[in-house]
Amino acid sequence: MGRIAGVTPAETRERLLRAAAEVFAERGYDGTRVADIAAAAGVSNGALYAHFGSKAELLVAALSAYGRRRMADLFAADPDLSVPDLLLTIGRWLPHRNATRSHLIVEALVAARRDEGVARPMRGYVGERADWLAELARVAQDGGELNPALSPEALAHFCLLLSMGSALITPDLHAVDDEEWGALLARVVGALASPAISPYVERSTSDESTD
Repeated sequence: MGRIAGVTPAETRERLLRAAAEVFAERGYDGTRVADIAAAAGVSNGALYAHFGSKAELLVAALSAYGRRRMADLFAADPDLSVPDLLLTIGRWLPHRNATRSHLIVEALVAARRDEGVARPMRGYVGERADWLAELARVAQDGGELNPALSPEALAHFCLLLSMGSALITPDLHAVDDEEWGALLARVVGALASPAISPYVERSTSDESTD
């Protein structure tokens, strides 16, 4: 199982990321061997190491790939979506997030607590997302969408806590009514929005009732 004929390096990397996400989610980080991922992707161990230097690097790369896709899909669907509406959309999705991605986040966070090899790339992953969210908040503040008194870094931290926490509290542990959750999020986002957008909560709440 070396290089697959007719498959580009980019396609091989994509196969490895998909296989890693599935195997890590099923067996956990400690229960997964590099050989397991290579076999699931249909390549050799050598082909895997040509793309990723370690099991830890592959774990965080798979996690990053899933995160980027979700954001990319949202922007592609509506590139003119305001930041408050983007936050609301993502928040409403959290209780129904993909199980594989939730498992990946949990595995990465737990492994980072006891394995510095995982902690190093995870610090980079979390830091990159925090920086992106903080910059998004600054752009929204400059555009009059978010309250200029907010700390972009604090808002980014809040978003990360909510996102990663939702991976731990799954619907099988504690479910929440979608309408009630959406109404709460609308109030939270309304509190974050610029004072100039005073009717935001009412508008968001009425929008949800038509979904």
